Amino acid sequence: MNRANKIFTYILLVIFAAFFLIPIYVLISTSFKPLQEVSLEKMWFLPTRPSLDGFEKAFSKLSPNLKNSFILVIPATIISALVGSINGYVLSKIKFKGSNLLFTLILFGMFIPYQSVLFPVIRFLQSINLYGSIWGLVVLHIIYGLPITTLIFRNYYAEVPTELIEAAHIDGAGIFKAYWKVLFPISLPGFVVVIIWQFTNIWNEFLFAVTVTSDPTKQPITVALVNLAGSKVVEWNVQMAGALLAALPTLLVYVLLGKYFLRGLLAGSVKG
Repeated sequence: MNRANKIFTYILLVIFAAFFLIPIYVLISTSFKPLQEVSLEKMWFLPTRPSLDGFEKAFSKLSPNLKNSFILVIPATIISALVGSINGYVLSKIKFKGSNLLFTLILFGMFIPYQSVLFPVIRFLQSINLYGSIWGLVVLHIIYGLPITTLIFRNYYAEVPTELIEAAHIDGAGIFKAYWKVLFPISLPGFVVVIIWQFTNIWNEFLFAVTVTSDPTKQPITVALVNLAGSKVVEWNVQMAGALLAALPTLLVYVLLGKYFLRGLLAGSVKG
């Protein structure tokens, strides 16, 4: 690559980066402004008197819903990851008639849009007395997460030598003991990928959350954030601060586990 091409590439990358970062800059700068400094004319300027009032108001209003989101995301992520791991093990290492068809049907669930199943989902949750509750959302996200978690773990376990499972069976281990003793200990990269994926998707999901939980005290933070705007005056500094608070957990997950994400996607062999 010659010098002119390098310069052009860098200029293009700077433009793309600016296009992506400008909204984030406005979000952060507005969240630290007092309400008196929030206006279209001053949107591009840094706060002259940085203030945490927006964060204090946003947190006071959103803290119950933030708790609801953790109550929703943690069990839904863990259970869907564990069940997907078992599904991946069964579909990759246990041969039975119709296994490929079953796997195809499970994957088909990835392509069913939420809107098309909304009414049947509501009727189902009403029939089991979970409509309007956080635990109803937990059940929905466990079920909707199984196709992707099953796919990831099936591909991960497909690279593990079948001889390891056969040796465990020879030693007297049953189906699930072989999974627990052989596959589960080497599944950390797969679990990291699934946990990041599921945590992010469930935390940011809105349609099921706003439809299933009509009670504001039981709604996750994505729904509460929409309702944060006032009826007459919109406190944009509070709105922006609330958006940052809502995004912080997923950001922390990527910061803490991001370096393992690609490694987990590429992993698939037994490490010594």
